[in-house]
Amino acid sequence: MSLAPPFTAEIAHAKVKKAQDLWNTQNPSKIATAGYTPDSIWRNRSSFLQGTAAIEEFLTKKWQKEKSYTLRKELFAFTDNKIAVQFWYEYQDSHDGMKWKRCYGLEDWTFAEDGKMRKRHMSGNDVEISDGERWFKEGVDVNKVDISERHW
Repeated sequence: MSLAPPFTAEIAHAKVKKAQDLWNTQNPSKIATAGYTPDSIWRNRSSFLQGTAAIEEFLTKKWQKEKSYTLRKELFAFTDNKIAVQFWYEYQDSHDGMKWKRCYGLEDWTFAEDGKMRKRHMSGNDVEISDGERWFKEGVDVNKVDISERHW
């Protein structure tokens, strides 16, 4: 199945899960080159960047801070070449005493004809959590964790 636009519900869902799996590798070079156009434009919270070299540098710094990173993405909405995603990830903050944190966020993606992302805008908020509040403990299948309103 081609994961390039125009998207159907099946393709959009597969595209989101492929991105989730790619990000969970925590391999900045692979993520930047496999997922994004060479001139891709990003907004990640308050950071603005462009191009795969900048994306790779950003992700390298991200995972120097965010240890034990585990991500879940879910399709929120889509059109022919755009996808909106809801996501959650957990990590230990190496800049804050290795406290556990969870990020809740939304992304909007726009794709080029080849299926690589040419625009990504991310908004997210981190909250501190205890080890007992973690959803994505080692060995868990992130896709099977019940993410519902009772967790908020």
